Amino acid sequence: DQGLLAELVRRYSEPQRKYHTLQHLDACLRHFASLRDQAVHPDEVELALWFHDAVYEIGRPGNEAKSADWARDALGAAGTSPEVAERVHALVMVTCHDAAPRTRDQQVLLDVDLSILGAPPATFDAYEEQIRAEYAAVDEDAFRSRRRRILQQFLDRPRIYHTDRFHGKFEAPARENLARSIWQLER
Repeated sequence: DQGLLAELVRRYSEPQRKYHTLQHLDACLRHFASLRDQAVHPDEVELALWFHDAVYEIGRPGNEAKSADWARDALGAAGTSPEVAERVHALVMVTCHDAAPRTRDQQVLLDVDLSILGAPPATFDAYEEQIRAEYAAVDEDAFRSRRRRILQQFLDRPRIYHTDRFHGKFEAPARENLARSIWQLER
């Protein structure tokens, strides 16, 4: 659906976005290409990637739920089965990062979404700068405190990446990046 595609592109191009942009979506799709064979329903994971940050209103709760609902509604309108629409909805919701993934597809999606954590240091640092720019309206102390908590939650996990492939490739660099960023936020 060209209209839906145009709307998704418009959303990822909104001016308030500094990280959650088409560049992020493109990086996710490229990383997914290397994990596609790990997915049970790869087309559904790819659809979920397109929608996972489709709604991104800075400082407002529920972006994931709004994105997931939009995905489910758009897929339903396109004639997709309710089961597929619900699985895509669940995939988008797992990007809340507040619960362990329950399916292999959720593991793949989360690994792709979190691949930035294991990027080379300069790329990770640029990501951190983009996140700060997205939240420019947030007071510096409040931002540092909240960001430290978020990053520490990832660092405290016994395993950041669920697939063996991404665990082997990104786990150690992600832990180094997270520790370095937390240290910088505490200064």
